[in-house]
Amino acid sequence: MNTYEHSVSLDVSRCTGCTMCLKRCPTEAIRIKDGHAIINPDRCIDCGVCIRYCPNNAKKATYSKLDAVMKYKWKIALPAPTLYGQFDELDDIDYVLQGLLDIGFDDVVEVAQAAELVSAYTRLYLKNESVIKPVISSACPVVLRLISLRYPMLKEHIMQMLPPMEIAARMARDKAKREHPEFSDEDICVCFISPCPAKVSYVKNGFGEYKSEVDEVLSISDIYFNLINVMRRGRTPTPISHSGMIGIGWATSGGECSAIFNDKYLAADGIENVNRVLDQLENGNISTLEFIELNACPGGCVGGVMALENPFVAKARLQTLRRYLPVSQNYLSEDEKEYIPEHYFFENMPTYRPIQRLSENFAESLRMMADIQKLRDVLPGIDCGACGAPTCRAFAEDVVRGNVKRDGCPVEKSKRLDEQGKKEEEI
Repeated sequence: MNTYEHSVSLDVSRCTGCTMCLKRCPTEAIRIKDGHAIINPDRCIDCGVCIRYCPNNAKKATYSKLDAVMKYKWKIALPAPTLYGQFDELDDIDYVLQGLLDIGFDDVVEVAQAAELVSAYTRLYLKNESVIKPVISSACPVVLRLISLRYPMLKEHIMQMLPPMEIAARMARDKAKREHPEFSDEDICVCFISPCPAKVSYVKNGFGEYKSEVDEVLSISDIYFNLINVMRRGRTPTPISHSGMIGIGWATSGGECSAIFNDKYLAADGIENVNRVLDQLENGNISTLEFIELNACPGGCVGGVMALENPFVAKARLQTLRRYLPVSQNYLSEDEKEYIPEHYFFENMPTYRPIQRLSENFAESLRMMADIQKLRDVLPGIDCGACGAPTCRAFAEDVVRGNVKRDGCPVEKSKRLDEQGKKEEEI
């Protein structure tokens, strides 16, 4: 029984069964049946690839609306650094932060600020000789779920440090309680402004035994239009920002790597490239690196499907914005450099059933693998998707699992009919 609450959903009324999402899904979670797509919740990693490529807007991300946040007594915005790249000719982050206050938030805590602290502690983390190298960043929830489902042997490489969103949420909640002791936890809403549906799933489900400190997740594409109406360049905003080049750099691929001041790193973005890197790492072909940054979205978080601007345009804007910033505004004291605080860590990885596992019984799994290969060898091998599965191998697995019938391949069926017609002509 699936208990994972997803943030990517399907509008069947819009779906035409065109197979565009079918061929793009990195975990083969989609099938076409009865003329429309079906998403397998046990395989879905909420990467949003199907949203990106669906020509009919049949896939959509689920997230909160601003009205749902306004019912709380004390509302705190956590803007992802990607938000700053959505605005043209922005030369001061404080214009955006002031805009968040103007549309109804009571306080703002930057995720970029928390990212600089996470970067500083990551440098300390990598110095620990007991840590298994290369270390895989834990910042992208899509990558974490992908590893759990498809590369479970790599789980020990994941850095057990919470992402900047969670650190910022804790900072925001602690600050609110300290400055406003009259408010209870139920009165306070910590709201993350996200470019990515996977962050919504992260908040809804937690991570392993860890429960998220974030209460609501808003979409950058939604909040942009609220902000653009209140941002006025003519007046000087209140100085609020505590972020530097390092924190803003987390919005794009390679930003996290550059902040560890270590040249033994790798940064990859785009889910196809992420899979290639994980394949190589699982096969033991990557051994000289110390740190691996993986982002499921093209270009990094700026490429999230809940962002508005073209990721390459957003990246260029952020590069310009960073020129006016110090390297960092969040440095560790001498005492803080000794150890990483306990609240920066999560204890355990969540437990999922690996998608490659065919049966709980080893002998049964071997038999099913042999049956899949046997059927795969007689199929056309053109991976056309006409059967409703993304590949011939996936169709063979569906048949062996008992999910579809053996005669479901239209190409093979057409070939048999042609052969039968030729025989009838000869007779």
